[in-house]
Amino acid sequence: MINLTPWLNAPTWYIAFSGGLDSTVLLHLLADYARNHASPALRAIHVHHGLQPVADAWPVHCQTVCDNLGIELQVIHVQVIPGASLEQAARDARYAAFRQTLGPGDILFTGQHCDDQAETLLFRLLRGAGLRGLAAMPGQRALGQGSLARPLLGCSRQQLQDYAQANELVWVEDPSNADTRFARNYLRGEVFPVLQQRWPQASQNLARTAEHLGEALGLLDELAQDDLALAEVGAPVAWPGLDSLDLATLVALSPARQRNALQYWLSRRTRLPDTRHWTGWADLRDAAADAQPVWQLGDGQLLRSHGRIWWLSGDWLQLPAGELAWVDPAEPLPLPGNGSVRLAGAPPPGGLRITYRQGGEVLDLPGRGRRDLKRLLNELQVPLFLRPRLPLLYQDERLLAVANLPGLVQADCQLHWQLPTNAQGLS
Repeated sequence: MINLTPWLNAPTWYIAFSGGLDSTVLLHLLADYARNHASPALRAIHVHHGLQPVADAWPVHCQTVCDNLGIELQVIHVQVIPGASLEQAARDARYAAFRQTLGPGDILFTGQHCDDQAETLLFRLLRGAGLRGLAAMPGQRALGQGSLARPLLGCSRQQLQDYAQANELVWVEDPSNADTRFARNYLRGEVFPVLQQRWPQASQNLARTAEHLGEALGLLDELAQDDLALAEVGAPVAWPGLDSLDLATLVALSPARQRNALQYWLSRRTRLPDTRHWTGWADLRDAAADAQPVWQLGDGQLLRSHGRIWWLSGDWLQLPAGELAWVDPAEPLPLPGNGSVRLAGAPPPGGLRITYRQGGEVLDLPGRGRRDLKRLLNELQVPLFLRPRLPLLYQDERLLAVANLPGLVQADCQLHWQLPTNAQGLS
């Protein structure tokens, strides 16, 4: 019924086990395979959202099923943060739990099937999604340190029901699945039965269309990679790990290629904006040279400085505060919310501290005398957003060094800054 050979070299197989029909069939298939073939260790994960009272009984049911099959079950309780879409919030919480569980190379199997593929296409089509939204759910994609795999995409819901009944499987029914106030449930319960009366192969045909769109998206992704390879050239070496693109290279592309390249680049960093919010890109791109435009996105922001656009998220969305005494400069110094610093070379004796710009700082440079720090940063084209969090090394009241800028140093040492994380932990 399914082919598992592509994943036989994984350290561990996990299955997202809700207790419903799809995941119950998948768990049974995986357990049967593991009994009869050499395969990775198999474990089940049940994510408990706590969104409805009846769900409290599902972990017990899942434990019983796993015990009967001799499979270890891990129950993870998550808190769903309310928002505009409860379904999306629950999905975000669920996949965050999966990402935290997977180790390097591990595989998480999920039970999406052909009908799910068709419903996803129609749902997104009705929302006016672009090609990236309409493309098929892939059979495998990266997730955390491992990968997510969907081995049932070639199977229909009816095939899974027939298998479950033939093997006398028991599963739970989520009562919310019958609530047609939810868009997907409405499509599944009201729309698809009507379509299939007229077109019996509607689900299979729509799923095939999604696959064709996925192929087209793959070609556009290859074009985006070529465009981005040019735009990534020239990134300042002083700020490793800080993602940026050359604005002039992007502007030289047609508007459609600009959006295609940015969609590919942003899709690995944030939830993509819908069509209406792409005006934020035009505002960022077309602002005056001395402006400081910001495009707010779901999981971070894009801003512009010195001819490049920069992606900021995670710790970069909050400014660090205060100063820290550096008691042992032979050891790296963690900076709350701002990475860490270390000294290379002979540390000057005593009274060392790390602080941030307040304005009016001056630095004595050999052969240049006392220079205003603001002017020095302008000369080096340090991005404006980075300056308030740039670590400064002081000895008592004397500025000795500016992090990651070898020319801005007064002592016989260099201050190296490990930049803070630029990730939210979201997909």
